[in-house]
Amino acid sequence: MARFVAFLRAVNVGKRTVAMATARQALTELGFADVGSYVNSGNLLFTATGKASDHEAAIRQRLEDEFGFEVTTFVRTGVQVRALATEKPFGDLAAGHTHFALLPLTKLTSTERKAVEGLSNDHDEVVVKGRDVHWLIRSKSTETTLGPKQWRDALPDNPTTARNTTMLAKLIDKL
Repeated sequence: MARFVAFLRAVNVGKRTVAMATARQALTELGFADVGSYVNSGNLLFTATGKASDHEAAIRQRLEDEFGFEVTTFVRTGVQVRALATEKPFGDLAAGHTHFALLPLTKLTSTERKAVEGLSNDHDEVVVKGRDVHWLIRSKSTETTLGPKQWRDALPDNPTTARNTTMLAKLIDKL
């Protein structure tokens, strides 16, 4: 048995409402143990055997059946989430800077990796580590130079979701 986190993409924004209590119940019905959630932005914790990719597919299908809209799901092991939360590819953050972890649905190809890292500029720095992407914004997140279009252009067939590493650091205490 291992601990996992399912990150749901773009939920509780506009009409894409996912009640965390209902989502937790859905995971319990899938047979997962120790199901919990952290904040209302689509972070579900659970214990299971098996592969993360199998859990992604099962959770996505179950939640789409429950809520009636696409719920792209990104599952990482507890070990992977701890690494995302604690890795410091940019060193210690300066005051006012923001560090996001970007989770792609599938492992980046070499072409995708080059495109993603090519997004780096004087204000935003992007580094691929393992399967995931670290993104430094040298200001508040709302002041990034990289919007959804740039990410879609770099990863046209690989959906992503992002989480602030400050939130991830608090989430790992729940693992």
